[in-house]
Amino acid sequence: MPFTRYVEIGRVALINYGPNTGKLCTIIDIVDQSRVLVDGPTKFTGISRQIVPLKRIALTDIKVKIGMNARQKSLEKAWTRDDVLNKWNNTTWAKKIAAKKTRATNNDFTRYKLAAAKRKRNKAVSAML
Repeated sequence: MPFTRYVEIGRVALINYGPNTGKLCTIIDIVDQSRVLVDGPTKFTGISRQIVPLKRIALTDIKVKIGMNARQKSLEKAWTRDDVLNKWNNTTWAKKIAAKKTRATNNDFTRYKLAAAKRKRNKAVSAML
């Protein structure tokens, strides 16, 4: 299968470093070989227009059709038209991030309940064999 995640205008990316870690953004323009101009849109992701090094973003398979240096308003329309947030939430990547976040917020009692349920399930499976 050929490589399909190119750095291009309209490509949705996940910020993987800095204060906006874990938020989605859209590439609006390519500044140079190692930096891109990204925008949220702010309404959906909370990311304002800024220049980000390519090392700090991870490209996704999702792409929206926008023009170069698209305005916030046209970017919002493109995101709603293409239903980007729903597409992202249905990816396994997003599901893994959500599961990791859920596990990190568990308290001791929740971890105990999960372990007890796992013991009970394993006991039932071994009894069937």
